[in-house]
Amino acid sequence: MSTTEDEPGPHSHVPVMLPRVLELFEPALRDRSAVLVDATLGLGGHSAALLAAHPRLTLVGLDRDPQALELAGRRLTAHSGRTHLVHAVYDRIAEVLAELGLPRVDGVLFDLGVSSLQLDAAERGFSYSRDADLDMRMDPTTGPTAAEVLNTYPVPELTRILREYGEERFAGRIASAVARRRQQEPFTRSADLVELLYAAVPAASRRTGGHPAKRTFQALRIEVNRELEALRTALPAALDSLAVGGRVVVLAYHSLEDRMVKREFTARATSRTPVDLPVELPGHGPELRLLTRGAEVATDDEIEENPRAASVRCRAAERIREVAA
Repeated sequence: MSTTEDEPGPHSHVPVMLPRVLELFEPALRDRSAVLVDATLGLGGHSAALLAAHPRLTLVGLDRDPQALELAGRRLTAHSGRTHLVHAVYDRIAEVLAELGLPRVDGVLFDLGVSSLQLDAAERGFSYSRDADLDMRMDPTTGPTAAEVLNTYPVPELTRILREYGEERFAGRIASAVARRRQQEPFTRSADLVELLYAAVPAASRRTGGHPAKRTFQALRIEVNRELEALRTALPAALDSLAVGGRVVVLAYHSLEDRMVKREFTARATSRTPVDLPVELPGHGPELRLLTRGAEVATDDEIEENPRAASVRCRAAERIREVAA
């Protein structure tokens, strides 16, 4: 997947932190019949490398974008006998695994954010650098568009979304400007929104804070696709699905996502035995072992090769104890 950056072109299909992802999964997958869930399949770059590295691996690939599934399927043709590609948002991970008869898996990968495919396809409306319909749906077959959010949300709700999801300092000013503009004419095209943002964001901020549309487009995308709500459900389900020795790797590009991952990992890697007891109570020990010291970032060389890796934060953990249902 990618960040909120908006650079199209030759970096589009480079899987982020691929060597490190392969390294983290290696102990859980090597020399055995293993199952891994790629919860955000995208164009299948990580999955292709994992399948090539582990000839006995079975892959379950989820993606909400039908076009991504089709293209990933072509990329993974050589491994088609070992893949299950499913049109689903990652918050359905438990349901999908139950349907496939897979009570436990050995790995789960989340590569969050908007995919290269979506960002580079101008007609999808994710990019603020090219005019297009204000859509931003990762699954264009369902749900509200970005235009509908802009044209129908009350100003306080729009302000909250821009402030929380986009970390936009001028959220209130932008939301009020949107409300005034939509009374005259509804939003339909991304260029109309970009023009409004240039006018609403003070010039001094534009000189130092990057493109004035960056944070608003990010916030709208997260809201349209309910990304944080989906992750809030998917992450515990993914951890619950891991067999002992199984590993989860999460690549996050937004502080709210990374914070959510950190909280869930830390809670499960911490003993529930009261601190004043001298011995560990049975069944109260940590269920996860953290594999990264804090959040790891991409190397300078990788960022130079793939600018979309600039904001990635990687966290990984291993299940060390089965938890009673």
